Amino acid sequence: MDLPAVRSSTRHRRCPHRRKEVMAVLEAPARPRVKRPPRDRQEWGSPATYFIAFVFIALCLGPVIYIILGGFRDNSQITNSPAGFPDPWNFDNYAEVLASPTFWRQVGNSAIAGLATTLGVVVLGLMASFVLARYRFAGRGAMYSLFAAGLMFPMTVAITPLYILVRDLGLMNSLAGVILPQIAFGLPVTIIILVPFLKAIPDEIEEAASIDGTSRLGFFFRMVVPLSLPGVVTTGILAFVASWNSYLLPLFILSDQASYTLPLGVQAFASQYSVDTAKVLAFTSLSMIPALIFFTLFERRIVGGLTGAVKG
Repeated sequence: MDLPAVRSSTRHRRCPHRRKEVMAVLEAPARPRVKRPPRDRQEWGSPATYFIAFVFIALCLGPVIYIILGGFRDNSQITNSPAGFPDPWNFDNYAEVLASPTFWRQVGNSAIAGLATTLGVVVLGLMASFVLARYRFAGRGAMYSLFAAGLMFPMTVAITPLYILVRDLGLMNSLAGVILPQIAFGLPVTIIILVPFLKAIPDEIEEAASIDGTSRLGFFFRMVVPLSLPGVVTTGILAFVASWNSYLLPLFILSDQASYTLPLGVQAFASQYSVDTAKVLAFTSLSMIPALIFFTLFERRIVGGLTGAVKG
């Protein structure tokens, strides 16, 4: 037999096996590719959700915008078109209010009451929360429940006993008679927010600080206060805004106009200039703008502090 013929027959005998191997490789299932989710993809809510949110925002911001714009109008514009825009814009109302020494005196009284209330609430609330969160003693749960029950006890119910107590203490017609009750009614919220923050601090940190020779007071100032700063800022902002907007308690305690805070000043100004609606709107908008700015600037702090309290 010829040698090329042998090679040709051998090649033909091996060829079917190779074809089967090649076909097996070609017919093998391919590995599925994992699709990565797009990074910038955002899930949009339903139109009903956005409609409800828009209505809620309009209900909240509508009165505020109306009051601010009303201060730039005169009485004739408000009478002819109550819901219209200023045409022309009148800046005299705001200028007269800002030039009034009475307005700035009331701003100072509100600032003093707000800062003193904030300081008292933060200091006392942080110390009480530290004890309730880090120490074990008889009656701790009952004490915490007592502070929690304070959230269900509004100042409206306690205004008569508070009036009698402040009168007996000789604090009538003074800012101290307003500040002390506001601190007392601000402590429940402060303690409810701060206790979870302080409980979340690991015990190992306290043990390591004790081994290094740090006293309990040093641990409180060096470790507890910095770690609980988001909750402290949140409670401080809430206390300041609540004091700035407080109306019922100053109404019962303060009778001298020299001691009036801004909410009482708005009422007195509206009674004095009852026929000048535009000027009353200007005074009202200027009295609420500081609290709005303060709350807007620290809104993220408030949300972060409340989120941390819930997680804790």
